[in-house]
Amino acid sequence: MPSHKISPLAIIEDGAVIGKDVEIGPYCLISAEATIGDGTIIDQNTAIYGKTTIGKNNHIFSHAVIGSAPQDLKFAGEDVELIIGDNNKIREFTLFNPGTKGGGGKTIIGSHNLFMGYVHIGHDVIIGNHCILANAATLAGHVEMGDYAVIGGMTPIHQFVHIGDYAMVAGASALAQDIPPFCIAEGNRATLRGLNLTGLRRHLKRNEIDEIRSAYKELFEAGKALKDTAAELVENTNNHHVHDLCNFILKTKRGIPYERKKS
Repeated sequence: MPSHKISPLAIIEDGAVIGKDVEIGPYCLISAEATIGDGTIIDQNTAIYGKTTIGKNNHIFSHAVIGSAPQDLKFAGEDVELIIGDNNKIREFTLFNPGTKGGGGKTIIGSHNLFMGYVHIGHDVIIGNHCILANAATLAGHVEMGDYAVIGGMTPIHQFVHIGDYAMVAGASALAQDIPPFCIAEGNRATLRGLNLTGLRRHLKRNEIDEIRSAYKELFEAGKALKDTAAELVENTNNHHVHDLCNFILKTKRGIPYERKKS
């Protein structure tokens, strides 16, 4: 690798694996157990700790702290990991923690995500692909996010919450329950406000959105028992998006935050 792409002021511990065409700015720290994929850019004053694997063509901006010990009082120095995919943008002052023994030992981040400034990713979090987390979004431990999900700025997400594909949580909300795929939630505490139609129109066909809209009305606006309705829809439709929505509801452990209508 061309030496001029690594600042002489960076500290790279013996054992670190650095790919091709990686750029590392001054005053960065790269731990001995870290692996940095080809084409990744790490700006000045960033710290990469522990057993952290970073894929290809990521851009980590200045003052990010990636892979530092999980903020869990039960953590006792176990062998844990942080795994980050490809083509992510990780902006200034973000904090990503690895997993814990109790959560499987791994925090896993997918590819093509945008993490804006001051975003916190807690221990044992799993994030899919093409997600956007706006400034100061905060994910507690064990949170799971699907693909194409969006979290607004200044929004905390409670531990163990699941957020489905194409879902959106509005800024300055506080989320304590699961948000199904395709839905939008807002408020403190956040509740469902409808479908994330703007996001759906970017990625799905009109007829697919119409079927999701029909299922949403049946589930959340008809006043019927939620899980019973979800089970009926799974049996009576072949639309895989509706199946995803209903199966998410059937599997939820924290519940779905919505206004129960009287039947």
